[in-house]
Amino acid sequence: MEKIASFTIDHLRLLPGVYVSRRDIAGDSVITTFDIRMTRPNYEPVMNTAEMHAIEHLGATYLRNHPVFGDKIIYFGPMGCRTGFYLLLNGDHESRDVVPLLTSMFEFIRDFSGEVPGASARDCGNYLDMNLPMAKYLADRFLREVLENIDDSRLYYPE
Repeated sequence: MEKIASFTIDHLRLLPGVYVSRRDIAGDSVITTFDIRMTRPNYEPVMNTAEMHAIEHLGATYLRNHPVFGDKIIYFGPMGCRTGFYLLLNGDHESRDVVPLLTSMFEFIRDFSGEVPGASARDCGNYLDMNLPMAKYLADRFLREVLENIDDSRLYYPE
């Protein structure tokens, strides 16, 4: 079998950033998949499931309620390798197009207080596996180290 596109990226050179992973055609629409890489693969520890789960709940809630992008959100969820998240948007977008959206989403997560949306036995299949303080820390770190001064080295996959 051929390698899928995401397995052809040099993960030894990949920095935390926001990358267009792929574009797919679904009917008359283009679906853009973004690789939101929060930790450097194979160089630093991966995120634990509890903080990723909290980021997923908060991020999905924020994105689906966004006044401009809300109706374009197809999916937001974690990567199996636990180094980041995938965001799928309806439409043909570039990485730079979503930096303001992701900045506001991670600010929302960093500043969030209270009960994580959907963190109950009725609403979630693993509601006890949440770590809001660590999710807030990681959101703040990604804002400071990546999104606030993002450049092309963190918007385009390494060659």
